Amino acid sequence: MSRPPIPILGVPIHNLTYDETFAHIKRMIASGQPHQLATVNPEFLVMAQRDLDFRRALLDADLRLADGVGLQWGAMLQGTRFVSRVAGSQLVYRLAPLAADKGWRLFFLGAGPGVAMAAAERLRAEHPAIQIEVNGADPTPEGSAAALRHIRSVQPDILLVAYGAPKQDLWIARHKAEAGVPVMIGVGGTLDVIAGRTPRPPQWMHDLGFEWLFRLWKQPGRWRRQLRLPIYVGMLLAEKAKGKRQKAKV
Repeated sequence: MSRPPIPILGVPIHNLTYDETFAHIKRMIASGQPHQLATVNPEFLVMAQRDLDFRRALLDADLRLADGVGLQWGAMLQGTRFVSRVAGSQLVYRLAPLAADKGWRLFFLGAGPGVAMAAAERLRAEHPAIQIEVNGADPTPEGSAAALRHIRSVQPDILLVAYGAPKQDLWIARHKAEAGVPVMIGVGGTLDVIAGRTPRPPQWMHDLGFEWLFRLWKQPGRWRRQLRLPIYVGMLLAEKAKGKRQKAKV
């Protein structure tokens, strides 16, 4: 079933289930052409209002997925809804067994010291057939050049970049053609969660959209980032009010 994207603060978000997302990923890998996926949450949309390069990277991405209950709020204010959230952390967990079964080669780039390797080891323990290459290079010109040489030498099917937003999404947009990987996704702190460095929210909290509250409880230092949430809500309400005023003038 094909559904039109839902625009949230000027960024069209694809309205997909996990299964539909994986169907897109299968086609991308089969094509052999480079593609960028972005798991968009409210923080992304707030940052994209001021960071025009980040906004362009999101708009140019081949898939923009609804990561975060805040996007559902934005859709509901328009009288519609996303059929599913496609959270970045859940996406990687669900992708791992599929990659092991299909023989897709994964590449983890970035994250903190030892994190990507620990995440790879955990996934290998759970899925012995999975193929994962790791590179901890930072996003400096020298680090990027070394990482790109490594990526081209192993030719992965899926590249997961863990530099945090907006660095990871800008890195992919900048190096997409040069890397040549069929599927490239910015995954933020997902590798930290897989590696066990960051606690994973209980499934029920994820289902209710309260994983942000769990992370804030476990990582109080995130409070500055969480300030973007009320800003996001204010932007949604302002956009809705503007739409009403425009309709009233017609």
